[in-house]
Amino acid sequence: MTHRSTVVALLALALTACTLKEEAGSKGKGIPAPPDVAAAPADAVRTPTGLASKILRVGLGSVHPGPHSQVTAFYTGWTTDGKMFESVQPPAPPLAFKVDGVIAGWSEGLQLMFAGEKRRFWIPAALAYGEKPLDPNSPAGNLVFDIELITVR
Repeated sequence: MTHRSTVVALLALALTACTLKEEAGSKGKGIPAPPDVAAAPADAVRTPTGLASKILRVGLGSVHPGPHSQVTAFYTGWTTDGKMFESVQPPAPPLAFKVDGVIAGWSEGLQLMFAGEKRRFWIPAALAYGEKPLDPNSPAGNLVFDIELITVR
């Protein structure tokens, strides 16, 4: 690891630690839906597939994950009517997974991010679980996720 990449990694960890400490207080009561949960704002970046996103905190990493990368992340997901359906936040450890092992909207979105970055994604149903998921425990329709990418390998 070069000196520059070591410094960048340490800064990313420091920023992440500050953010995680701030968010830890909201664990346990459910995380309120963001005010823009119903639809992506006009200034959100959109991809050709219909995925929309907005950077909430810039990451200091220098490499985007690829489709086969192993990553760790904290996240919270809501339906567009504001119901939180899933969350992994401190003090729990971040979720570890392969980028190509999640829903298409996550896989596409994660590849736009850098370690330390936090983004909000508005994921169309076609890139999530669909309008009528096969698994009755999966949420239907368009979904919104705040994802904080912690590590990329």
